[in-house]
Amino acid sequence: MRCVLTAQGGPGPLFETTPEGVAALAAAPEGGPTARVWVDRSRSFQTVEGFGGAFTEAAAVVWQQLSAPRREELLRRYFDPALGHGYSFCRVHMNSCDFALGNYAHVEQAGDVDLTGFNIDRDRQALLPFIQAALRMAGRPVKLLVSPWSPPAWMKSNSQMNHGGHLLPQFRQAWARCFVRFIQAYEAEGVPVWGVSVQNEPAAVQTWDSCIYSAEEERNFVRDHLGPELARAGLGHIKIVVWDHNRDGMVERASVMYADPEAAKYVWGTGFHWYGEDHFDHVQLVHDAWPDKQLLFTEGCQEGGPHTGEWALGERYGRSMINDLNRWTVGWIDWNLLLDTTGGPNHVGNLCSAPLLADTDADALLPQSSYAYLGHFARFVKPGAQRVLCAATRQDLEVCAFTNPDGSTATVVMNRSDAPIRFELAGTGPNCTTAIPARAIATFVA
Repeated sequence: MRCVLTAQGGPGPLFETTPEGVAALAAAPEGGPTARVWVDRSRSFQTVEGFGGAFTEAAAVVWQQLSAPRREELLRRYFDPALGHGYSFCRVHMNSCDFALGNYAHVEQAGDVDLTGFNIDRDRQALLPFIQAALRMAGRPVKLLVSPWSPPAWMKSNSQMNHGGHLLPQFRQAWARCFVRFIQAYEAEGVPVWGVSVQNEPAAVQTWDSCIYSAEEERNFVRDHLGPELARAGLGHIKIVVWDHNRDGMVERASVMYADPEAAKYVWGTGFHWYGEDHFDHVQLVHDAWPDKQLLFTEGCQEGGPHTGEWALGERYGRSMINDLNRWTVGWIDWNLLLDTTGGPNHVGNLCSAPLLADTDADALLPQSSYAYLGHFARFVKPGAQRVLCAATRQDLEVCAFTNPDGSTATVVMNRSDAPIRFELAGTGPNCTTAIPARAIATFVA
């Protein structure tokens, strides 16, 4: 990939990413404009909470295998607000997930409903040092979403953390108290928690850590256990995110949850993933039906291995981010911050890609196209920015725009066609004509 940062006379500073062998266009090609990108800063929509990725045990262990300079480089690339992406919204698993080195729970002893054995000793080995180092690099608040993949095996109908199963009714209260204890334990380590999701992918029976909640089960758990338990512990400020699964089922799940006012009062918003069909329209439908509730993209990655060097990987990120943000999503959280060159480690072989891969033998970080595409949003759309009206006259141009707290406007333009497109950018200052190369993404700041 090729990244170019220029300050041209036209649209203002430009950050542009193109495939290898495609030259950045410093000036528009000859001829009249063939398209127009129009921004209206007087029409504003949702406020952006931030962008980021997930701290997993796999990512933390790979990070620890790097030299001190490479560990510092990774933190700078992601969390430095001036020199890196400036990540401000991240996720961490409670108990194990597939991107852990094996199954584990913070309360292992069967029947320990009083949580006398609760501890986060496993997290102190890799996860917490990784998070704490990232917070130091950020030098500013980073919102942290906590998500469980499974309750402890002894709390479940199938007596194991993998292969789905349900949370047994007699353990619902104890499981809700586990959320409280986890939040308190992390905060004692200097890691504040912003919010929790009820369950990662509650409609999926996986070969890895998983647990099934029907819409009614999730509603009842929030209404009768999790919401009240957080409030009793003085943690009523902790946001509760529901669903935390693919866009396909988010409308129905939100309908069941929000139809019950006693449950809905505890819920901040709906989280969603991108696996399966796109269903961007479902994101808009949830907003239109419940505009007082928020929308958060909580996980996405390219499955099936590391996909090293693939350009389509970045384009998938860019398309999802533009379409989700244009439909009222307030934050976008990637999956693993770091993996090795196999796309792991993963305790069931569910290998995936990450924006930064680590060649631990060579002590090298390998940025992927997804890393560059994420930067076009995270670096220039600041926490507290507001989305503003933006449209293009060509379908090949996917666009969105934001006004930052400092008054600057960041306009993201993505060209998924195989030819450069000349266009006029209007509404962020004096109109100007520029161009975007084939298969490229660009951010204009004015």
